[in-house]
Amino acid sequence: MSKIDHSLFSAHEQALESYGDCPECNKPLQIKHSKSGPFLGCSGYPECEFSKPLHDNQTSVLKVLEGSSCPECSANLAIKKGRYGMFLGCTQFPDCHYISPLKSQEDTQVNCPKCSDGHLLSRTSKYGKQFFACNNYPKCRYVLNFTPINKACPACGWAVMIKKKGSLCCPQPMCGYKEEL
Repeated sequence: MSKIDHSLFSAHEQALESYGDCPECNKPLQIKHSKSGPFLGCSGYPECEFSKPLHDNQTSVLKVLEGSSCPECSANLAIKKGRYGMFLGCTQFPDCHYISPLKSQEDTQVNCPKCSDGHLLSRTSKYGKQFFACNNYPKCRYVLNFTPINKACPACGWAVMIKKKGSLCCPQPMCGYKEEL
């Protein structure tokens, strides 16, 4: 018959203490999980709501572009991956804060049907998927997942149609108008 090693049971309690104590209530910090990923949180939750990210620097450098120069400080630029996808950034961060998108935003020359003030721009999500959004964001949050066409819907009068699977469709869910190309 084998003996149980009781030191393994106390290791869990020691692991909690290795993250330090909460600066607000002095209870031990522990790793917690959310939809955004793991973080350190107070074990006294919900009485104490202290939390901090596990990794303060969540941006990683994928490739330094030799021969490129930052327009602000003349250092090399790098392709970086951050919370919102890939972008160009200065290698001298945090001293220099220059960033620019990898892909330029293309104007579709289609007026936004919601605010009638902006244009729909072709954008790319952090997962590489194309979508079309109003350039008046965040004032106007109109978004389409398919290519917009500058043609009014004959059924409901909505100012924009979308090209979807070889046909023109009305983007309004209640309309449902569709015509073949």
